[in-house]
Amino acid sequence: MEKQRANVVDVVAEFLFYGEVSIDKGRIVAIDVLGDEQPSQPYLLPGFVDAHVHIESSMLMPDEFAFAALEKGTLASVSAPHEIANVLGAEGLQLMQRRSALTPFKILFGAPSCVPATPFETAGATVNVQDIHQLFASGDAGYLSEVMNFPGVLNNDPELMKKIAAAKAMDLPIDGHAPGLKGDAAAKYASAGITTDHECTSLQEAHDKLAVGMSILIREGSAAKDFPVPHPLLSSHPDSVMLCSDDKHPDDLLESHIREQVIRALLLGHSLFNVLRAATFNPVTHYGISLGLLQVGDTFDAILVRDLNDFYITSAWINGKQVVKNEGCLLPHHPPECLNNFMAEAVTVETLRLPHPGLPCRVIVAHDGQLLTRQQIFPMPEKNGMVEADLDNDVLFLTVTNRYHSVPPVVALVKGFGLLEGAIASSVAHDSHNIVAVGTSPEWLEKAVNEVIQHKGGLATASIRGLDSLPLPVAGLMSDHPANIVGPAYRRLNDCAQQMGSSLHAPFMTLSFMALLVIPELKLSDKGLFDGNRFKFCSLGVDSNEVSESAMSKH
Repeated sequence: MEKQRANVVDVVAEFLFYGEVSIDKGRIVAIDVLGDEQPSQPYLLPGFVDAHVHIESSMLMPDEFAFAALEKGTLASVSAPHEIANVLGAEGLQLMQRRSALTPFKILFGAPSCVPATPFETAGATVNVQDIHQLFASGDAGYLSEVMNFPGVLNNDPELMKKIAAAKAMDLPIDGHAPGLKGDAAAKYASAGITTDHECTSLQEAHDKLAVGMSILIREGSAAKDFPVPHPLLSSHPDSVMLCSDDKHPDDLLESHIREQVIRALLLGHSLFNVLRAATFNPVTHYGISLGLLQVGDTFDAILVRDLNDFYITSAWINGKQVVKNEGCLLPHHPPECLNNFMAEAVTVETLRLPHPGLPCRVIVAHDGQLLTRQQIFPMPEKNGMVEADLDNDVLFLTVTNRYHSVPPVVALVKGFGLLEGAIASSVAHDSHNIVAVGTSPEWLEKAVNEVIQHKGGLATASIRGLDSLPLPVAGLMSDHPANIVGPAYRRLNDCAQQMGSSLHAPFMTLSFMALLVIPELKLSDKGLFDGNRFKFCSLGVDSNEVSESAMSKH
């Protein structure tokens, strides 16, 4: 029998004491209170949970994601695998399960509810109602992952409602994804049985969803940094909030995870137990994760930290086995397994030119740290009947190339990336993961896009410094290397994009969301420019009836 003496943080009883935990065969058999807290001694507490994450966005295989997350005190995640499902369907989901079985890190996978996310883009696979039933019946999925097609819920789309019904019949949680929904619309969305949302960008939106019984996931990822807005909920609604990253790029994962949100929340004055419940107890109980909470009878899943200020991870255990020592993961690495679905052929400059509509043009406006985009109207310069980039106003070319079929790319305009020369491209393009690129000219776009195509997936930069890339041979989404290799490579490309003029914190992450049609306001798919508010395609040119004085940008 093993015994651990430390300051025990009981998040269930909200009790902090100096005690002894006895473990036998990986389970806690006794917890003895020995006295009051001893600040000079380390603290034993449940491991952190990322309540919503797409492992694929770390560009790491599940076992390598686990390796990096464990070093930050995260012992479990609620993972929506719809990125790889959009590329490889059931085969991709099976791959994720195989790789997660290589690590004791506890991953609860969801059944993807929206693959493809919309009918307005080309994906590599479909997950239908029968697939959902199979995933639930086999135990490969423990919840229905984010229901992004909120218009489908509001309009009672038959196929979508059958997927929701399948989860309800199994009494499984249903995750939401409904940016901007408030009032009656939020109430109708929740009434379908949807229990969470991680897209709140205002407190009013969060309160409207809380009022109809939804839990709010406070998100701080690589692109969407929402923490400053909803964090007051940690004090006002401590039983209805959780912490998540949603999307975490490899360089950021090497630096921070849920632990840093915990530290940040405590510095803002939220109580220790409110914060730790959001990081541990709430997701474990909401999703039914098989992660111990330092209670007698639980598996011994815990982290030992030197104090409650920096939460330095002295040790971590899963199922009673030590997996981390002094912030170093003790688990082995495993040989990679690569699957892909990539049929795109090289693009040409001619196919990347954008014919001028003879009218002012719609421009997607990207914002640092946000998934939401805006629309602006610009009179664009023209040369030989083609649109020219407007570098003075940061209006650049954006293109999406279908990776599943050899068809011409679609080109539009975007503002917010700040590139002064060159182009960047990526096969990580939510949610269908076609090839997305932004650049200052068709010539630069051609170089960057073709670099991605040559590797059958990855990230690339094309600039006066030359070509550089990070190949992603697993579905064009993930590397076959660990975080300590992928993270620096990603950072190198990120730095290159910033040297090319971009002021974005995470240019590639922001780029990956320019094709995410379910997040308003204006996006681009491989089929065309898409109005996320009206949920339909729209033209590049805007006639005089649509142009208002406020919408027209002044030059």
